[in-house]
Amino acid sequence: MFPSSTTTTPVRRSGRRIAALAAGALLALSAAGCATNGGTDPGAAATTEAQSADSPITVWVDATRAPAAEAFQKANPDIPIKVETYDGSSGGSNSFKTKMALFDQSGSGWPDVVFSSQNNDASWASQSQGGKQAFAADLSSGVVPKETLDQFTKGSLDVCTVDGKVYCLRNDLAQEVLWYDKSLMDQFGYQVPKTWEEYQALGQKVAKEHPGYIIGGAGDSFDGQIYMWSAKCEAGKLDSATSISVDVTSDQCKAAASLLDDGIKNKYLSTVSVFTPEFVQQYSGKVLMLPGPAWYGGALFNNPESLNIPKGQMGIGDPMAWGSGPAVTGNVGGGTWFVSSHSRNTEAASKFVQFVTTDDSYQVDQAPGYPAYAPAAEKWLAKQAASGYYATSMDALTNAAPLVWSDWSAPSFSQESVWSKTVTPVITSGGSVLDTLPTWQTAIENEAKVNGYTVK
Repeated sequence: MFPSSTTTTPVRRSGRRIAALAAGALLALSAAGCATNGGTDPGAAATTEAQSADSPITVWVDATRAPAAEAFQKANPDIPIKVETYDGSSGGSNSFKTKMALFDQSGSGWPDVVFSSQNNDASWASQSQGGKQAFAADLSSGVVPKETLDQFTKGSLDVCTVDGKVYCLRNDLAQEVLWYDKSLMDQFGYQVPKTWEEYQALGQKVAKEHPGYIIGGAGDSFDGQIYMWSAKCEAGKLDSATSISVDVTSDQCKAAASLLDDGIKNKYLSTVSVFTPEFVQQYSGKVLMLPGPAWYGGALFNNPESLNIPKGQMGIGDPMAWGSGPAVTGNVGGGTWFVSSHSRNTEAASKFVQFVTTDDSYQVDQAPGYPAYAPAAEKWLAKQAASGYYATSMDALTNAAPLVWSDWSAPSFSQESVWSKTVTPVITSGGSVLDTLPTWQTAIENEAKVNGYTVK
């Protein structure tokens, strides 16, 4: 059985490309620290089911990952597979967790493989919920070879790791950099900022000299992961499996909030979601800069259905620092692949998740984002550079990968969802983010407590 919102798609049919190539990966929580969960017991195994090499595998993907399933089937026509499309838990919908709980109640129906755009799912999927068997198989128990796990970029599997065991494979990295239109910057005589203070000063200058142009966006639910994360704002640091520290009223948080308020007031930051037709209509040709994740390149700039920036214009800058301190950055998305502990064909399920995360035919040839698997990442970067699309080198993406601040953790609840409910409405209505920090603090604390955490 499958929920009515899940659509069965024969994998041999051509999947549609959605307007934003990274739509399934965009609204996601990520962290460099190990994922943990409050109030449950470990319960995952490789599998508890009798195995059958002929058993078809059912794979859940979002629309953006449909080409990955098609590539697998093309390379492995002997493996029977059924693909189900769902929302990928995007936007903090929690649909992955909710639907697995329904299958736990019925005692059947679990898919063999699930893609999630949320990077905090290992925190609950690795745990026994209500006495039921944990959904996620322990991939490090031999389901995926150690030599394969070891070739993922350092730190990329931290969000998949609970108590030293790996429960998912990372699809791509989503480290944040400073995207900028080099042609426009040169035309206006502007220098690429190295610090957030320089960034804000340039925004004020742009507002006066070129009104209507923007240097960033603030209308999406993941914007907290861009501005607050890079400021080392402690929105949720996991101290243990059951304890979390929250302090979003610190000076670091206030600095980032003040920047947002200034940008919104002076209109050098857009309050429209970057994935809407309104954004494209209003800001095409007027985006000077846009701090954001690695997948912005394919999702926004080199996308005919989005901003469609011409070849040779876009540059990529390193993450910016606050003050004289070292630069850190945030992470938006990346997505994760899980193998079910209920699978009756774990070998095929394992082969699938390894293929879609490591094989060149998808990760290098088709995937829009920076691969988490290091050998694929090298080839992906070389391909991007060889295309001649970018006006600068790709070095900033490589430089940013190890700079993701580790104290923004991946608890079992969606920080993105909390932000979208408490802060985004304030931004879109022209209110003050700085004044909203105490409300955001309370909302995070309440969500943490509901999910079984002790809040410090």
